Amino acid sequence: MEKIHYISNEELTFERIDQIIKEGFKLALSDEAKNNITKCREYLDKKMETHDAPIYGINTGFGALYDKKISREDLGKLQKNLVMSHACGTGDEISSDIVRLMILLKIQSVSYGHSGVQLSTVERLVDFFNNDILPVVYQYGSLGASGDLSPLAHMCLPMLGLGEVNFKGEKISGAQLLEKMNWEPVSLKSKEGLALLNGTQFMSAHGVYLVLKARKLSQLADVISAVSLDGFDGRIEPFHDSVHQIRHHWGQIETARVMRFLLDGSELIKRPKVHVQDPYSFRCIPQVHGASKDSIKYVESVIKNEINAVTDNPTIFPDEDLVISAGNFHGQPLALALDNLCIAMAELGSISERRTYQLLAGKRGLPAFLVANPGLNSGFMIPQYTAASIVSRNKQLSTPASVDTIESSQGQEDHVSMGANAATKAFQVAENLERILAIELFNGSQALEFQHPAKSSPVIEGFVANYRNKVKFVENDKTMYDDIARSVEYLQEVVIDIPSK
Repeated sequence: MEKIHYISNEELTFERIDQIIKEGFKLALSDEAKNNITKCREYLDKKMETHDAPIYGINTGFGALYDKKISREDLGKLQKNLVMSHACGTGDEISSDIVRLMILLKIQSVSYGHSGVQLSTVERLVDFFNNDILPVVYQYGSLGASGDLSPLAHMCLPMLGLGEVNFKGEKISGAQLLEKMNWEPVSLKSKEGLALLNGTQFMSAHGVYLVLKARKLSQLADVISAVSLDGFDGRIEPFHDSVHQIRHHWGQIETARVMRFLLDGSELIKRPKVHVQDPYSFRCIPQVHGASKDSIKYVESVIKNEINAVTDNPTIFPDEDLVISAGNFHGQPLALALDNLCIAMAELGSISERRTYQLLAGKRGLPAFLVANPGLNSGFMIPQYTAASIVSRNKQLSTPASVDTIESSQGQEDHVSMGANAATKAFQVAENLERILAIELFNGSQALEFQHPAKSSPVIEGFVANYRNKVKFVENDKTMYDDIARSVEYLQEVVIDIPSK
């Protein structure tokens, strides 16, 4: 039986979006959404029949051309010209996951009845989603201020028979798509180009994808750090609940709880220790991982607001007879949040690499570089180099984009958010974090073997046993890039089940 998600005014959650994407839901417009869209469009059509005064972007030019009046017969052409002229993206194509989310979030945003789009236009976007028609959208081109103009223009070009799409394993032109689907090109009416292009769906699609990924990577960071902690013969005392309750930070308290759960039943963590303290990268896991958890939670709240919002311009209020030109398309809330997320993920990677480094030092019963015959074997020396290189790259990528602005449109758009750059940087940091954690697992699981026959907890031993189905214990030097790649695959596939408090 086909699974259908009905677009409505009901709040869209991360969990629901994850379900829609992973379980292959189709979209449909609820009666509520159809009524919202139709009511707003009919109001705007009636208004434009009698209204000659300038309304920005509806019967005027755009940006610095706001003072150029457009004749009534050219209002549709104005909107088509807008879409064509703004499709100036460049760089790599963004991932298909992000494009799917862009389409879903644009449908949601214009369905509240404040955007003035035609019902048939929204239905074409629904058709794109349901048929897995993914427009080619490029990484660079958005200032994150008048919305994500260039990426959204590329997303919408194929509806006009222009641009390109990825469809059924091949890249075809918008014209070819219309022919294959036996569709007529969408004929835009007044305001529609603006409604489609003004919006934050490039930034917010990245935000949704990254929140979902960061949640998992945060959990994996805890699990992998527990592997390393037992592999390093670390202490349990730094995770005692009382320590964290007197500092009050939710993320710190939660991380310590998770670590206690992960290590419950470990022989290694309980055995007497010679050392009285562990290095910060082990002892301060709750404080560092917890701070990143707090940041992820903050970013979730910002992105959740945005994906349930109207972010185009002008905004139409049929019941109040108002068409207001304002700035809901400005990406500053997202830019600040995505920069925060970027830093939070980079720090999870930074402390992970330090644990990897500590495991190689030949301490606490471990051989130097985690091989039984160091010298003849370089062992795990160079995976740490790789992790260090990626950590350094993440530091560079974590320079905030949101503190920058470049004037555009002859000064009319004199402050921009650069939120799109924050989004694409954060995407790279997330991929890099996954690699860093994979390298820590590669090292940590090797260290854990040297602590046997004493065992870690059932949870950790089970996690490592499953990992060993992909990556074997290293006896002597070998090529390791393929093991690192398989470690990344394992993290992408594994499902983490940590019970809530």
